Amino acid sequence: MKFSVGASLALYSLAAQNSAYGFAFVNAQRCTAASLSCLAAYSTEQSGETATESFRLNFKDDAGATISPWHDIPLKDESGAYNFVVEIPRYTKAKMEVATKEEGNPISQDMKKGKLRDYHGPIFWNYGCLPQTWENPNDEHPELKVFGDNDPIDVVEIGSKALDMGSVHPVKALGVIAMIDDGELDWKVVAIATDDELASEYNDISDVPEAVKSGIREWFRWYKTPDDKPLNGFGFDEKYLDASETEKVIDETHEAWKALREGSTDAGKLWTGV
Repeated sequence: MKFSVGASLALYSLAAQNSAYGFAFVNAQRCTAASLSCLAAYSTEQSGETATESFRLNFKDDAGATISPWHDIPLKDESGAYNFVVEIPRYTKAKMEVATKEEGNPISQDMKKGKLRDYHGPIFWNYGCLPQTWENPNDEHPELKVFGDNDPIDVVEIGSKALDMGSVHPVKALGVIAMIDDGELDWKVVAIATDDELASEYNDISDVPEAVKSGIREWFRWYKTPDDKPLNGFGFDEKYLDASETEKVIDETHEAWKALREGSTDAGKLWTGV
């Protein structure tokens, strides 16, 4: 059954209206009781004012030293779960991201044409990235014939809780979809926090309800159109790849990141900390 963008987004709009989290901008700087599996070894410290160009969320280790959420947090935790760095909590609109070109790679709000960037409506899932991954813009995908988008691989976390911006959570990767955005490959990993109430039920993308999968695909297909941008496309006949294929995709981006850090591939303007 194929969901229209209107039906998919209406479904999530209803859930958002009934959520105790509402549409408030989340600016938490520590783990909370609502996210017990958050990795407490990492903390964050804000500089600048929220919703301004100066805002930065800087990451610290347990000794208080500044670290990079991209380069210093490992891809996996001791249990083998992937570490998910939350950039945008669910039901928020500010387009926050790890600043890949800044020293220390803090989280900041994306800028476009001199203005702070916001989504035109809230995102219905927790959104962020996997550390120690990189979609290499110099490598062409052998089947899709497009190049990487020069960022860490993105994660859409579909659990039942809003997760704090800057928090780090172990997640289970369920599937991945190959979004083509402005001619660039922009993988979206679908995952769920390991402590979520649904984690025991979701082990592969086939376990995820079709409404959720359609909602994610259609949200990312349409989200740039209010800015007069074209619809985004998707490779592999718009199908999600399963968990085993997702692991391969993540491994490829991890190897690309290793080459970036080792200096065997051109970093361009990216801050690699070496």
